[in-house]
Amino acid sequence: MAAVALVLLAAGCDPIISIQGSFFPSWIVCMTVGGVLTVVFRQMFSVLRLEPHLGPVLIVYPSLWILLTMLTWLTFYRT
Repeated sequence: MAAVALVLLAAGCDPIISIQGSFFPSWIVCMTVGGVLTVVFRQMFSVLRLEPHLGPVLIVYPSLWILLTMLTWLTFYRT
């Protein structure tokens, strides 16, 4: 009984995604999506001339990347 509970608990710990036959942990995909979205947001901030008003970019963009990575994870993998 305890072994069944352990298997059920461990099964949801690390979702795996198959991309063209290669298996990746889903957190790598979420980090990549977060990075791409951060670049898109940076371009948008630049076009809208908001970038000078953001504050220290060494804090803003890594924080934005983490935020978008976590939102991607929650959007696709919350159970």
